[in-house]
Amino acid sequence: MKSISLLFLSFTIFIVGHSQIIKSDEIAKGLKEALQVGTTKGIEILSKPDGFFGNAAIKILMPPEAAKIEKTLRSIGFNKQVDDAILSMNRAAEDASKEAIPIFTKAIQEMSIDDAVGILKGNDDAATKYLQTKTTDSLTKKFRPSIETSLNKVNATKNWNTIVTQYNKFSFKKINPDLAAYVTERSLNGIYLQIAAEEAKIRKDPVARSSDLLKKIFGK
Repeated sequence: MKSISLLFLSFTIFIVGHSQIIKSDEIAKGLKEALQVGTTKGIEILSKPDGFFGNAAIKILMPPEAAKIEKTLRSIGFNKQVDDAILSMNRAAEDASKEAIPIFTKAIQEMSIDDAVGILKGNDDAATKYLQTKTTDSLTKKFRPSIETSLNKVNATKNWNTIVTQYNKFSFKKINPDLAAYVTERSLNGIYLQIAAEEAKIRKDPVARSSDLLKKIFGK
């Protein structure tokens, strides 16, 4: 059975809806290129000022467990401190995002031919979902140090400690959520969402197909 499968992959396959026969290795190469283009463009957008902060869909707000902190501090006049903390969390995500490109690149290159064929036939975000499934755990471990560095770089840690300290002065129940873990999770969610948007463009919009290979693979 294994030999039959390998033999099948050595032949060309026909993708329904395409007007030409496409080799299976071309599909893999095309999907990898599409993901590389999508991740690069997506991260370029997110790593600019307001890439996160200016996008309502992915803007990082206060952690759910810190909602009480925000409400309490705003009620006693600490609006600026809370706003500064939210802004700096988003600035940290923007600053750290560019560090994700080589991590994604490695994951993309490890995609198999079987994976690629399945992804091409899948939904508009099938490649992104594949990437998310394969990389979330490793990305979280590798991305967190970049987030921690960026949190310190943009004074997010300082701003966070300021509001937590102020809150704890007025509360019997002390609270201090793991800021780096929260921003890391939200940053990765935002990155995947942006990559999915770029993938959908390549699948649907001929203008977004930046090479002959992408035009061949995704053209109808």
